[in-house]
Amino acid sequence: MTTRPSPRLLEKWTEQDVHLWLMTEVKVHETLADIFVVEDVSGSHLDVFGKTDILDLGIKHGPAVKITSYLESLKKGSRHESQFPAYVENWTKQQVTQWLLHHVKVYEKYAAQLREEDVTGDCLVCFKKQDFLDLKVKSGPAVKILAELHKLNNKPEPQLQPISDITYLTEKPNPTQPELSLPHAITTNKPESQNKIESETDNVAEDKSENIQQQFNKASEKDGIQQTNQKDLRERRKEIIGTTVQEDKQNITLEIKKILDNLSKDGLKEFHFYEFIKSTNQSIPRGKLEGKDTKDTAKIMTDHYGTYEAVQVTIDILLNINQRPLACDLEKKTGQLKQQSHLSKSLLKKEANQGEKLKNLLTCGGNSLDQYDRFVVVVNKSSPEQVQYLQFLTKLKLFCVLDFDPNSVAPGGLCHSYRESRLANLHTPSQYQGKTDSVIKDLNLCKQTSWIFCNGRHDLDSDLNKELDYKNWLRKSCRDVEQLVSFICNHEVFHHGRSLIIFLLLSPVVTEKDPIVDIYKSFIKHIKEESIINICESQSTYQKWRELIQEKCDFDIEGLSINELTLSEINGTIMALGPFNQSSGRLLPSSGSSAIALKQKDEDFITALDILCLNQCENTYDENSEEFQDFRKNVEEEFFRGGKVKWWNFYFCDKNKDKPFIKRDKYDNVKRMIRSNLRDSKDMCVLLNLFHQPGCGGTTLAMHVMWDLRHELRCAVLKDNTVPKTEVATQVKRLMKLESEKPSPVLLLVDDSTGTENPNDLVSCIRKEVSLNINVDDEPNCKVIILNCVRSHSPKEQFRKHNPTESQHITSSLTQEEQKDFEKKLKELKETHETPESFYSFMIMKSNFDKKYIDDIAHNTLENFDFSQKEARMFAFLALLNTYVAESEISLSLAEEFLGMKMIHWREDSVLDRMKPYSNFLIVHKVEDWGGYKGIRILHPTIASACLEELERSFSLKVSDITMEVLHCDLFFSVGVAKHRLSIQQMVIERQRSKDERGLFSSLIDKVHSQQGRQTVQEIFVKASSRFEKSASIPQALARYLYINECDFPEALKWAEKAKNIKENPYTFDTIGQVHKKQLKSNNNREKQETSHNPEDLNTNIKIAQNAIRAFQSAQKLVNTEDDPEDKAAADKSGDFPRKSYNVYGYVGVLEIAFIVFEILCRLPFFEERDPMKKKYFQSYLQKVIPITSVHKDDNDINNRYVEIIKEHEQFLLGLKTEVKDTFDLLDCYYTYIKPNNSEFDSKNRWTVSGFFKVFVNLFCTATDEMPKERPSNSRLNLKIDIEERRLILEVKHADTFTGILQHLDKPAEEIEEITECYAFLQQKQQFFNKKQQTKETINYIMSKIVLYLLKPKSKHVKRLNHLSDLLLKTLTDVGLGYPFPDPYYLALLLFWPSSTQENQEIVTYVKAIRRSSCKRFSLLRNRSTVAHLYLGKEEGLSRLVSKPQLDENFKDMRRDTLAQLWRNGNIFKTQAIIKRLHRVVGTIEQGEVFANYRKLKIPVRPALIAGTRSGCSTEKVSFYLGFAIDGPLAYDIQYEN
Repeated sequence: MTTRPSPRLLEKWTEQDVHLWLMTEVKVHETLADIFVVEDVSGSHLDVFGKTDILDLGIKHGPAVKITSYLESLKKGSRHESQFPAYVENWTKQQVTQWLLHHVKVYEKYAAQLREEDVTGDCLVCFKKQDFLDLKVKSGPAVKILAELHKLNNKPEPQLQPISDITYLTEKPNPTQPELSLPHAITTNKPESQNKIESETDNVAEDKSENIQQQFNKASEKDGIQQTNQKDLRERRKEIIGTTVQEDKQNITLEIKKILDNLSKDGLKEFHFYEFIKSTNQSIPRGKLEGKDTKDTAKIMTDHYGTYEAVQVTIDILLNINQRPLACDLEKKTGQLKQQSHLSKSLLKKEANQGEKLKNLLTCGGNSLDQYDRFVVVVNKSSPEQVQYLQFLTKLKLFCVLDFDPNSVAPGGLCHSYRESRLANLHTPSQYQGKTDSVIKDLNLCKQTSWIFCNGRHDLDSDLNKELDYKNWLRKSCRDVEQLVSFICNHEVFHHGRSLIIFLLLSPVVTEKDPIVDIYKSFIKHIKEESIINICESQSTYQKWRELIQEKCDFDIEGLSINELTLSEINGTIMALGPFNQSSGRLLPSSGSSAIALKQKDEDFITALDILCLNQCENTYDENSEEFQDFRKNVEEEFFRGGKVKWWNFYFCDKNKDKPFIKRDKYDNVKRMIRSNLRDSKDMCVLLNLFHQPGCGGTTLAMHVMWDLRHELRCAVLKDNTVPKTEVATQVKRLMKLESEKPSPVLLLVDDSTGTENPNDLVSCIRKEVSLNINVDDEPNCKVIILNCVRSHSPKEQFRKHNPTESQHITSSLTQEEQKDFEKKLKELKETHETPESFYSFMIMKSNFDKKYIDDIAHNTLENFDFSQKEARMFAFLALLNTYVAESEISLSLAEEFLGMKMIHWREDSVLDRMKPYSNFLIVHKVEDWGGYKGIRILHPTIASACLEELERSFSLKVSDITMEVLHCDLFFSVGVAKHRLSIQQMVIERQRSKDERGLFSSLIDKVHSQQGRQTVQEIFVKASSRFEKSASIPQALARYLYINECDFPEALKWAEKAKNIKENPYTFDTIGQVHKKQLKSNNNREKQETSHNPEDLNTNIKIAQNAIRAFQSAQKLVNTEDDPEDKAAADKSGDFPRKSYNVYGYVGVLEIAFIVFEILCRLPFFEERDPMKKKYFQSYLQKVIPITSVHKDDNDINNRYVEIIKEHEQFLLGLKTEVKDTFDLLDCYYTYIKPNNSEFDSKNRWTVSGFFKVFVNLFCTATDEMPKERPSNSRLNLKIDIEERRLILEVKHADTFTGILQHLDKPAEEIEEITECYAFLQQKQQFFNKKQQTKETINYIMSKIVLYLLKPKSKHVKRLNHLSDLLLKTLTDVGLGYPFPDPYYLALLLFWPSSTQENQEIVTYVKAIRRSSCKRFSLLRNRSTVAHLYLGKEEGLSRLVSKPQLDENFKDMRRDTLAQLWRNGNIFKTQAIIKRLHRVVGTIEQGEVFANYRKLKIPVRPALIAGTRSGCSTEKVSFYLGFAIDGPLAYDIQYEN
């Protein structure tokens, strides 16, 4: 509003105009302005408003007076102007209180009353005498306050301290000390009786009165105010309380009388009569009321019912006798009296133990906030003055904050303040919809605080982020917020007894039409009210909130509320609770033997890593205290019982040098391995493997080494293996660069791994991420060492397969020295612990994993086992899971639910108590992944296994019985953390590796199969499939079991089809193909043993083969078309190959089926392979040379039926040879052009394909000595035979394709010489071929000449460069830029690549063409790295082409795996042999693209390594080596000029 509207214009204002005026002119808090909108106050309504009307809205007296004053000025058409100095308007309510106490010297109670009513400086200047009187301030003090205000016009500004808080009956805190709340200043115990409460309240009043006397003694003497002693104060306080109650009753009686005076005589009689006929036990007898007047009636009502109950009864009667206006009038007037009464009582009667109450609510009666795993805070609008007292939020383990303040993220807002020191992700309620696990993962819940804006965000401009009034919020946002609440209260998120909801009310909630009321109601739909506490900024806010909850939810929140402490006291109380931060700060090593401080906010970003600091564990406790000694004892006991080792265990041993931590035999080896790789390795990121048997201390050894290296390296443990590798890499880089310009080396421990595949992916991600913006070559300390702890049942065998400088192993067998150390440690434990013999994990290792010892303790513990008891069943479930699934557990909340335990507050020991006598074998521990939760498991895997054996031996309880019991337990599949469900699924389907082989099925299925056979196994699979309805892996696994073990192909196919129907992916289609393949093999093997021929067998087999090939082709098609097959791969390990390695299995499957069909056909009477003529018929028919009717055969019924069947399937059979040849060509391209992944499955497939090719050559390529010796006289026929001979030679030598010719770079020169002769002959006879054949053979001819030159440059068959270039130019002219194969464009790169003397302007066009063509031709190349076979050398002509085998010649003496590693990581290009041989190309990087520059020519190239270029799209000059790949030129070893 830029002009002052007249009263006439005021009447036309809308609710939004009123809101705008209040915000911009009156400058009240937004929450107060919102109340006017909620109550539909437009300009015409505001015009008739008085102060009382504003107070009726629930607005406190201070703001109400200010609004009234501004409104009066508005009606007069004038601008509001203060009569007092401008600085007064800037005073906070705390400074107003201070001025009143220290300068005006009014009574404390008057100052407190003004402060309670939010009288800030801008409100105070609007006060008139009547306003003070309305607040029960006597005339004397009121007049004095106004006089002192006027005097300020002629006096200098008074010096007021910017104090944090001044409260009624509290002393101003010492500014150099943290402010203490009253409960901290006065030691109080929890009340045991009402008398004790009263006594303590009186004592508190005495102590408070002393503070008042000291604070105001001087002022009291000056004003002649007589001080009361402590006894008088106590008596006066009791008197005032009694007087207040009496005054309430009198006022209410008077109000009832006034209302009844409005009734007629008949009306009053009707009132009396209705009261009588209610016929309740509490009704007033009729005789008592009959004939009474209104005064007596009112008195009888209040005497009989009590003060406020009488009001409600009167209102009810008035409504029932149709006197609604009188009822409403009474309700309004008595409501005001009630509120005033509450305020006056709350000022006089404060709870003496509110601080203690707050502590108890937050800590379950303890001293540490660790009692709760998660806090959820619901908060409404805050003011900047309040935010400074809300630092306690940074200390809570906040799961999420539901914020109803749209300005919270702006400067001065609560969210903004929190994010200055902690990390919070900003979300909206709608982001919480979807699958629980996915939402937790996507929003990073449980790792970083989620700050959820429930009613707009004003820092965002979108209309979707505007704050809504209640009506629109209810319509547009309420549903999303209610779904958010439902998500929070989900069993998988909200752990009952370990999670707490806090409603933090920082502004008044004056009406039920407030979103925060709806949210409270939403919460109590899902959880008990006892899980919610309320913290209110003032007593008036609390009283209204309490009334609303009582009315709407029928629940009294008094016992769960804090309302008498100031925000400053609340903040101080919570900040004083444990756990305490290290006083010296957490430190990390940095360059030059320096150290840097690790900030809490930085740790918030690094959620996937548990960071080990230099001063880990130091200065956290008072180490001389009894509390610390108990903590130490518990931590040690937990570890030796079987808990995971903690940094504390090493710290305790370091503090007591006489009792060191046991050093395992391989400790020095591992430490030496890390240091040597850190010093000598040229790799930026190195993977070191520690292979260990489960439960033998491998992880403990790794952490022990890490503890002792924490001063040299920045150390961290990957605590959540589910975090994406790219995210882990980002966090590792962040740790490396924290608080320092120069990177520091990092040691990263990856635990609970079952192989080296995933950590190798992590290595690649770290290399890529770190290389993006760090020049690794210039930073010698830019190193990451990954210590990968790999669980293995055969660690020695795995160790032997790996580089000994990068691997170590540890087994369950102790050396003699280790056994002595364990004996010594047991003696030490006996000194400090009562029963160290019950530390079973320690004792198992001390016994050197003695099987008899483990069996004996299992037998003794399970002596009275009864499977009908819940505790016994729970233990059996744990034994089953812990035996068959590594690192498995059951969440504590699920165990409580199963045992029928319901807890409001957390006490994990209660579960262990309940589980006796099995609890000696159990431990509760924190699980970091899956959002973090408490889990319960058996101490050691060997104990779990021994218990299962004992249950079977002594109680005839087989693993199948326990498994079925688990699968029949509904609870396991309906509530709780999802990880146990995954463990159950893993137990059923995950195949284990034993030595070199993967098992065919999971260990559990193998066990059940060996004990009970198919029926029980199938029952388990069927039940599991019904439990995991959306999992394709279980029916897949059952299909595998049925076709491999039982050869029940129809049933297997049924389950394979079911898996495919659940999810169509390469693996489900492949399973269908595998079922058909196994059936086809089985039929073929059976038929080979039979002497008679049955044509129907052929018919059946061809149909099976067709179905199998279709399935394999579908699987391969899905692999080729997926954007990123690795990311979308299934997570289980149930199939015939590990996930993420399907690649070309579909193509291999097609070949397997085809060659079984060829074998079956070769056994037919007229195609027998042993007979050369019949074999020739076989070849001719499948090559479509002759029809089946022309094949010579005996005329009999069997052969005739064979012919019918062959004709029926002729399309399939005649296409089979071509299908096989095309598949060979595709696989040839795959193995030639794509960078190998070194997986054993790829290697196995390659051998399989190679074997099939030999069979193919034998079947379809007639040997030269079998060709007819005599040539026919017909010259054309002779020429045809010559051409076929040459093509046959090319096919046999695997040189009839461009790919095959490239492979001859690594073969003897004599072979390529013969090949070039064949192609030269075909070149001369091109007039006899079609155009397509001519082009293909010309391209192959040119490539063969290039390979011949590189292998044997002096051969007589070598052609000059000009000849080859001319021939290629002619070919390129013919094919243009749309040729379906990249081959001609590849040749163009080789022959036309620019040099220092010449450049071809078309080269850029050829680069684009090869990229386009290779992408279309080879779907297998999608998302895979290609390799170069030729590189650009320093010479001229064809001599500048250098092949990879030629480069490898320089490293003859190097081990092949070492050489392969040099090529993989690019370090090969740093060797002198390569530098001397290859030409370094000069180029640029622009917008992230790499270009090779030749004068004005810019040729696009691709980085060969993923991490080849930096991020930031900076334009830089670079140089690199150039390689030629089938999809274009590659840049190797990119170096930046600057």
